[in-house]
Amino acid sequence: MSTFTPRSPSAVDPTSPNSSSPEASRVETRLRLCLPKGRMQAGVESLLSDAGLRVRPTSRGYRPSIEGIEGVAAKLMKPPAIVSMLSDGSRDLGFAGADWVRESGADLVEILDTGLDPVRIVTAAPGGFDLEAAGIIRVASEMPNIAAAWARDRGFEIVPVRSWGTTEVLPPEDADIVVDVVQTGATLEANGLRIVDVVMKSSTRLYASREAAEDPTRRRLIDRVANLIDSVLEARRRLLVELNVDDDRLDGVLAVLPCMRRPTVSPLAGGGFAVRSAVPRSDVATLVLELKEAGGTDLVISEPRQVIP
Repeated sequence: MSTFTPRSPSAVDPTSPNSSSPEASRVETRLRLCLPKGRMQAGVESLLSDAGLRVRPTSRGYRPSIEGIEGVAAKLMKPPAIVSMLSDGSRDLGFAGADWVRESGADLVEILDTGLDPVRIVTAAPGGFDLEAAGIIRVASEMPNIAAAWARDRGFEIVPVRSWGTTEVLPPEDADIVVDVVQTGATLEANGLRIVDVVMKSSTRLYASREAAEDPTRRRLIDRVANLIDSVLEARRRLLVELNVDDDRLDGVLAVLPCMRRPTVSPLAGGGFAVRSAVPRSDVATLVLELKEAGGTDLVISEPRQVIP
């Protein structure tokens, strides 16, 4: 990645951590958060809301308030602008796709991967095109830096063709192959293209500017936000299993019950035990049958809102 020198925040920026404006003086510190506008917006705002960080619109439409944590000022931006602002040092924390970060070469600190909006950056070619036998290859892409890096790694000589959307329609007349973002690959297939290489996988991730990540005051706020978000991501991967079991069947139930550390076991009035554990969501269908066979009764499956290890 290229290294960027963060720009010192403007003295008149009311969201600057060092600002002496009345707005900044009302809180101990400021963390300047970028929220994505567009395709990523709904998923990120839902994630924040589940973490107890409610995004509230204000009269200043692109500057929503964040409820649930003090000292955070938010601004809505397009993901490429978020990457630019973070690398520039004028924003501290923001959500963006990993593909945009790689395309820009920005020197950012990845805080966590939300797993939202998963996509692949792929190379695709018409059915009859022999990539290995080709000489100079015309490569169409909206991400010319990623395309160029892929070609260098593979030892191909290319002529870049910058596309501005609808990249998949350019071959074979205007380009030989494409480097493009796909979710399922159906659009490529519909245009007679086949995937020949996966360049990278991308998703919505939380990034910090290097300056903010290395500043102890802002890093504490960054970690608080990240921990709250991560608790929701962990909860989405799990289900809460609760059941009762007789004394003589307890060991058999515990033998098949997965848990994060140890399950919660509480005595019941009149004998037996209540058992509770947060288990991987993918295991539940099989696990319920195994617990029943092991002696578990009165099983209840519910969804936790947050899981903090």
